[in-house]
Amino acid sequence: MKLIARRRRVAILATGVLAALGVVVAPGAAQAAPACDVVYATNDWNNGFSASVTIRNTGDPVNGWTLRFAFPGNQRVTQGWSANWTQSGNQVTATSMSWNGNLATGASTNIGFNGSFSGTNAKPTSFSVNGVTCGGTSTPQPPTVSLSVPAGPFVAPADVPLTATASDPDGTIARVEFYRNGLLVNTDTTAPYSYLLEDQPAGSYTVQARAYDNANLTATAERAFTVTPGSGPVLVATPTSVNVTEGSTASVNLRLSAAPSGNVPVTIARTGDTDVTVTPASATLTTANWNTGVNLAVAAAEDTDTAGGTATLTASATGYAPLSIVATEIDNDTPGGGDNIYTARFLEQYGKIKNSGYFSPEGVPYHSIETLIVEAPDHGHETTSEAFSFWIWLEAQYGRATQNWAPFNNAWTVMERYIIPSHNDQATAGVAGTPQYAAEYNLPSQYPSQLQPSVPVGTDPLRNELQSTYGTGDIYGMHWLLDVDNTYGFGRCGDGTTRPAYINTFQRGPQESVWETVPQPSCDTFAHGGPNGYLDISIGDPNSPAKQWKYTNAPDADARAIQAAYWALTWAKEQGKQADVAATVTKAAKMGDYLRYAMFDKYFKKIGNCVGASTCPAGTGKDSAHYLLSWYYAWGGATDPAAGWSWRIGSSHNHFGYQNPFTAWALTNVPELRPRSATAVADWTNSMNRQLEFYQWLQSSEGGIAGGATNSWNGSYAQPPSGTPTFYGMFYDDHPVYEDPGSNQWFGMQVWSLQRVAELYYVTGNEKAKAILDKWVPWAIANTTIGTGGNFQIPSDMRWTGAPNTWTNPPTTNNNLHVEVISHGTDVGVGAAYARTLMWYAAKSGNAAAKNTAKGLLDAMYAHAEPKGISTTETRADYQRFDDVYNASTGQGLYLPPNWSGEMPNGDAIAPGKSFVDIRSFYRDDPDWPKVQAYLDGGAAPSFNYHRFWAQSDIAMAFADFGNLFPNG
Repeated sequence: MKLIARRRRVAILATGVLAALGVVVAPGAAQAAPACDVVYATNDWNNGFSASVTIRNTGDPVNGWTLRFAFPGNQRVTQGWSANWTQSGNQVTATSMSWNGNLATGASTNIGFNGSFSGTNAKPTSFSVNGVTCGGTSTPQPPTVSLSVPAGPFVAPADVPLTATASDPDGTIARVEFYRNGLLVNTDTTAPYSYLLEDQPAGSYTVQARAYDNANLTATAERAFTVTPGSGPVLVATPTSVNVTEGSTASVNLRLSAAPSGNVPVTIARTGDTDVTVTPASATLTTANWNTGVNLAVAAAEDTDTAGGTATLTASATGYAPLSIVATEIDNDTPGGGDNIYTARFLEQYGKIKNSGYFSPEGVPYHSIETLIVEAPDHGHETTSEAFSFWIWLEAQYGRATQNWAPFNNAWTVMERYIIPSHNDQATAGVAGTPQYAAEYNLPSQYPSQLQPSVPVGTDPLRNELQSTYGTGDIYGMHWLLDVDNTYGFGRCGDGTTRPAYINTFQRGPQESVWETVPQPSCDTFAHGGPNGYLDISIGDPNSPAKQWKYTNAPDADARAIQAAYWALTWAKEQGKQADVAATVTKAAKMGDYLRYAMFDKYFKKIGNCVGASTCPAGTGKDSAHYLLSWYYAWGGATDPAAGWSWRIGSSHNHFGYQNPFTAWALTNVPELRPRSATAVADWTNSMNRQLEFYQWLQSSEGGIAGGATNSWNGSYAQPPSGTPTFYGMFYDDHPVYEDPGSNQWFGMQVWSLQRVAELYYVTGNEKAKAILDKWVPWAIANTTIGTGGNFQIPSDMRWTGAPNTWTNPPTTNNNLHVEVISHGTDVGVGAAYARTLMWYAAKSGNAAAKNTAKGLLDAMYAHAEPKGISTTETRADYQRFDDVYNASTGQGLYLPPNWSGEMPNGDAIAPGKSFVDIRSFYRDDPDWPKVQAYLDGGAAPSFNYHRFWAQSDIAMAFADFGNLFPNG
């Protein structure tokens, strides 16, 4: 505004008049001279839109504000956030919240809403704040962006660097997205904006850089290039990435793939870490030495800092595709960097993960490189929230090793974009509503389960608090499963094309193994499946199923992402780079706020001796909280905004393997990670204590941790067998949630969960955590064998007998609860998590056996290193179930209700008598299918070397942890 001085004088004169009349005016209100700018931007779809409104205070500091504007058409505000929104006619008012009302001079706040309209959605022409008309209300100017791509030529497989320059004339750049042939491949939130397209096959490419400003306006730059087939000689480097310890050199051989017709002069240029140098800077490959090549000496200068760095060496020759070699400086100074051979192995493994097919074109981590793999995800190119959490943790470790925090922030950004549902993906989440009760049953053949609206359901104690805190009904948590390549063809809300696509599988009780699931879209618009989509396979609705969206959160994954954010913050602080991760850490705290839904009974019924669906009382306040991290929480709602309903549920089933007391501690004790909601810190304080007690209650006589407890026996609040021990009134369950196979049969649950306990012990010295580990570690080591030449055996499957005592505080010894290791294996992911548990415990306790066992496991697994990572061979006898049809006598096979039939998007029929592969016929075209078919035809069980993203990441982080905790080996 241009009239600030005049307005201030008027304000002072008015104060004098009021004082003369005897009216008392608060000094702040009397002296503040308001002035403001407003930026209003919308994103429209069909007859709806979302609006982003940025208020900037250009006058004196303001304590509380009221924004007013008028719609020029028939627009209506349907839901708002970060302000209290009201509308009368076409007049809209937004007032500040408790946390964003104070605006210093020059400060801004962003608020927003969703709206509806018909016809055109014209923007308001005038805004006022605290009664004063604002300037800057004209249409904001879009940003500008340019994109550069080297001239080439590019020969397959080609590395193509993309570099963008972006600016905004009236604001700031929020992010730059890079696209390849229409697919998002990376998001960069900090300048300089860049991305390296690696190993591109022959073909024509169009690449784009799309810049977003703070008003959500965009600008796009586009370039095209061609990668030609590698028919002639290409430059070859061995290795393609190299680690160099400070003060030393490493060798890289540079040669040609085929004999040239004459001499080929090659130049080698370096970008990045200036401590890294290469000698010689030019070389000549000839008809005589093309095959043996020339050796390049890559050196890293000795310095006194405690950080490594990376440089890219680009070999260029006329007529040949440029070749990139990544050189990583390994710091040898301690304390701080703590880099040694294990840190070098971390960076080696990290490079394999980032360059071997683990990521989709959008930059989403696949569950595995291989497509034919069936476990919890039923296809390798699906992904899970688990994979995202391991990726974020991996990038936190990379930031510690290199002081480069951009990959960590980008991982969280990609997670937000693809596996945390956007507002459009949960558009009615803010609509009030309660779930209707439906019993869980033990067998898929007992489904669909009928809704029983007469069964009492408790009050959700978080909905209003979270709505008030964040100004939105949207849930900030990950859905657990994505079809990354849209292999099934559901797309988004039935559109058939959008990728990645939200999907779900498990819906029908503890005996429903992956072999008995029917994949279905998370947003079911009845575009596929049967007449009611896929809903009536699992739920019977007397009013007929309604089109709806629904998501399921795996709490251990969200907790792991927060755990990773803690370490990113800790390590960035040590480097003086806290600001680099601050925004992401704030998002982690927000995720922790919503993760509290995992602390509650499924239907918010009271905790303890809850028997009888109709008679177990509904909870109020926090008496429905068990304060553990349950198996899931879920939320859903109508796809039709006019339908006006949504629901949220917790879970009554609690598995020790999902607990994360370290995250609970961080969310209560680290200021940057404390959630904003009023009761969140108290909830997480209770949760940390309750989780540690849970481990104590479930610790067997030998040391292994038993399954868990449920507040709803058989999922229907049934009466458990007489004498069933309890924990705060919840009933002991040796295999919570699923039985085929038993959920606590796999040793991986032990090491995933105990690693978090070990970190808690290391950071805080918690005595309960120490006592649990003091007993668990010797049991695990006693069941471990480490030989020579890469031979090792760790626990694989376990058998449980007996039961714990009913919980008392202090706990009693569980002399009647026993565990037996019934098989051993060489699962490298489990081995890595196991080694990490031992090393964190050893670093605090000084236990030599734990440290030596951890080191032995790491060295044994490293002996199995290969180009894509580290793997061992596994035989899959369970693949005999690919073509199982339902057998009523065994209860196994794909069950579908009688007279129910439908169709998958690709035309596969879904009906009684069909098998797992019948409704997934694409598997028959998989390159690995002949191995499975031969098995189904009577041959030997097939064997595979799988490369699971979580396992390869855990191996990398095991190396990083050991290098950091034991810098001297």
